[in-house]
Parts: sequence; C-alpha cells; structure tokens
Amino acid sequence: MFANAEVFISWYPQVVASYYPDISLSSIVFMAKSMSDSAMQLFVEQLQTWGRELGFQQLGISDTNLSDSEQKLHQWLAGGNHGEMSWMASHGLKRSRPDLLEVGTRSVISVRMDYKPPNAADAEMVLNHPNLAYVSRYALGRDYHKVMRSKLKQLAGKMQASIGEFGYRAFVDSAPVLEKPIAVKAGLGWIGKHSNLLNRDAGSWFFLGEIYTDLVLPESKPVEEHCGSCTACIDVCPTQAIIAPFVVDARRCISYLTIELKDEIPVEFRSAMGNRIYGCDDCQLICPWNRFSQESSENDYQVRHGLDCESLLKLFKWSEDKFLDKMQGSAIRRIGYERWQRNLAVALGNAPFNSAVVAALSEKRESSSEMVKIHIDWALDQHKTSLNQD
Repeated sequence: MFANAEVFISWYPQVVASYYPDISLSSIVFMAKSMSDSAMQLFVEQLQTWGRELGFQQLGISDTNLSDSEQKLHQWLAGGNHGEMSWMASHGLKRSRPDLLEVGTRSVISVRMDYKPPNAADAEMVLNHPNLAYVSRYALGRDYHKVMRSKLKQLAGKMQASIGEFGYRAFVDSAPVLEKPIAVKAGLGWIGKHSNLLNRDAGSWFFLGEIYTDLVLPESKPVEEHCGSCTACIDVCPTQAIIAPFVVDARRCISYLTIELKDEIPVEFRSAMGNRIYGCDDCQLICPWNRFSQESSENDYQVRHGLDCESLLKLFKWSEDKFLDKMQGSAIRRIGYERWQRNLAVALGNAPFNSAVVAALSEKRESSSEMVKIHIDWALDQHKTSLNQD
C-alpha cells in the first residue's frame, strides 16, 4: 500500500487537484499511503505511542470546525469579560478558524501533560497560613511553554521521519488558539463550569498543546460532560469571578488580577486575594474530579526556589536583580518585578499584623514605583486598622 503513493499521484493528478486544491503535496502523498482505515488507525496509535514516550499523558485529533466555540467567544468578548487582554480580540477570526491562522491546516493534534509537582507543600496548608506566599501550582517549576513546545517539535520530527515532510506549526498558549475547545473535540476532556478542561482520569492539573497540520487525520471521539449539578467551583471562587456556569469574568479573577492586569488592582478585590501572589487554584482545588489527578514526572515541573511555601516577607525583600535571577526560566518572570511587588504588597496587607511586615513595607515604599506605592499604602492602612481594632 505504501509503495503505491507515487502511483496514486501520477495516475490521478486531475482528481487530486480538483478535490484537494489547497492541500500540500506531502499531505496528498500521506493520504495515498493511508487509504485504508486500518493503516490510518495504526498511524494514530503510533502517534499516541510517540506522545507517551515524550511525556504527554494523552493525545487526540480534531478537525478545524470550531463554529460553536466561535459564537461563545464573541459573546464573551462582547461582554468585556476579557478585561485588558486586548489580544483576545485583536486577531479577528484566526482564533476560532485554524486555517486562517495557519493556512492549509486540516487537522489539529492536541496533547495534554500533567504538571502537578510531587513533593510540593500542600496547597490548602499554604492558603491557610497567611504569612506564606501562594503561587499557582503550574508556575512552581520551569516555564511550560518552552518545555511543551520542544516536545511537540520532537513529535512532529518523529512524524516526518516516518511519512516524509508535511506542513505543521506547534503551539503552547503562544498564539490565538482555542486550545480548550480543540481539546474537547480531540477527546481529551470536557469544559468544566470553571472554564478549565476536565478529564475523568486526571482532573484538570495539566497543560495543553497543539500541532496544526495540513495532514488529514481521523478525528478522535469527544467525551461526555460530567459536571452534573455540582457548583463547587462557582461557590468557592474568592472574588465570584465565575459569573455563570462556564463563564468567567476575567476582570474579577485573581489569576487575571495578579498576572495579566498591568495597572492597579481594584480595591474591592484586594482583601479577597488573601496570600495569592501569582494565580489562583481555588476552583481546581475544590473540584471533585481532581481526586484523580496525577503528579508529574517531568523534571522541569519540579518546585524551584522553595516557591511552594515561601515567606511573603522574604519574597518581598528580593531586589529586582534577585527576582530576575531567581525567575530565570520561569513563567512568573514575564509579569516583571513591579507587578511582583504589587502582588506581594497586597498579600502583606492581608497578613496578620507584625511589626516586621510594617517595617518592610515602609522601607520598600521609598524606592518603589507609584503603582507599587499605592498598594503599599493600602497594606499599611490595613495594618493600622488592625492595630486600632486590637
């Protein structure tokens, strides 16, 4: 069968041209090589094997029809729920139409990779100790963008070694891609009421990545949704950011406030932030499906610099040079030192009164930017109020 690929191309050029005018020659050769369902299934199984060997826990395939998700995205954007994330709306239809982002895309290979670090301090324990800094579990290790993208390129390399050159592009939260709806179509899980992807065997503690390709591959079978009547994630959200099932108002979300927001954090949300200085995992921590989550065996996702349970005060005293050095290779580095200090100031304002905390806030104030000063002043006011009440 594989030996007939060139014959297929040479004997039927008019047929190929009429049915597949936009598909690359390599994709046509691949289809010719894989005309039987059994051969195609074997190739998909080989893909899944390669994926597991590279550290992905699951791999599925979707087509490029995201029309239902496109409508929901436009409704969400129209409501202003994206806040300052203008990039969510700045790419037109490219986000929901893969073939516009990468011309010639016919299939999307979607993968997931567990990131829950082993031996990390218990998340609930950290949240219940207001003098400790809570960092979202996904950011405790090295930057997942680089780790995942490298592995996706290795996967594409294995494919090319097997079938020859073809068109592809790998993405890891790095372009206008509707990664969660794609993962749903690829059978990796369903969208939970908190808007994260859920998997019956793995919960939600995993990253997603995609390969857009001009190969026409068989689609995976989607799975059923299993949230039922549960509203635990909605009820637990500290800032009530889940304004309706499956709808998150980013402007209220602590992850948005501590990572994406570049300006002042609205006063009405500061107390609710508690000791969360980078991201928020509450909706995942409460989710019943995460009792099935698995710890990651990926070395790059291991805890670095004690960020799983470090003292707020110690982190606040870091200089900018120390921050940049410690956060080298971390996703946290992209928020910059100013937002790092802003977030820590708010968390210190929520910490129990302590003369050392007040002294550190006062000392740092003089060398801080105007934005950070605003949050330091708020924190100092919190401690004055607490002291007066005592």
